[in-house]
Amino acid sequence: MLKIGITGGIGSGKSTVAKIFEVLGIPVYYADEASKKLLNQNPELKAKITALFGTAAYQNNLLNRSYIAGIVFNQPEKLAQLNAIVHPATIKDAETWMAQQSSTYAIKEAALIFESGSQEQLDAVIGVYAPKAVRLQRVMQRDGISREEVLSRMNRQIDENIKMRLCDYVIYNDEQQLVIPQVTALHEKFLTR
Repeated sequence: MLKIGITGGIGSGKSTVAKIFEVLGIPVYYADEASKKLLNQNPELKAKITALFGTAAYQNNLLNRSYIAGIVFNQPEKLAQLNAIVHPATIKDAETWMAQQSSTYAIKEAALIFESGSQEQLDAVIGVYAPKAVRLQRVMQRDGISREEVLSRMNRQIDENIKMRLCDYVIYNDEQQLVIPQVTALHEKFLTR
């Protein structure tokens, strides 16, 4: 079975592209959703997070995301420590999930495929590209946050042009080209590989 990654910067539309593959019958692992679940349910991870951020890291037995975000977005070393806890657990969980799939190919959707090193477990990576201005507008509308907050998040990710050069395939979600035909062309290619 082929293991395909989908990545892209914040607001690029990678989840939308992944959902199109799902409609085509392809199983998709959503790394962000999985990491949230792991951080709330895995006792070992919860202990590590509590050791790193203190007892305020969890409220009512659930991860206090706003508390942790307030710390990691102002302290890069804490973000690196958090990623060192979360990324290996999510990569392992994705590998276990992939091993359980029986389709011709399966997809892992994740913003930080290259940053986490998880491309090593994948046969190919699809990048979803959208211009910065489009991404800014999408995230501001979706999350109800300021332009400055979106730019701050963007600045913590690999430059979009570099990320797309690292990918094996690129889907353009720039509001100029239709996305579905691009996805179906890749779907046909993966089915015949």
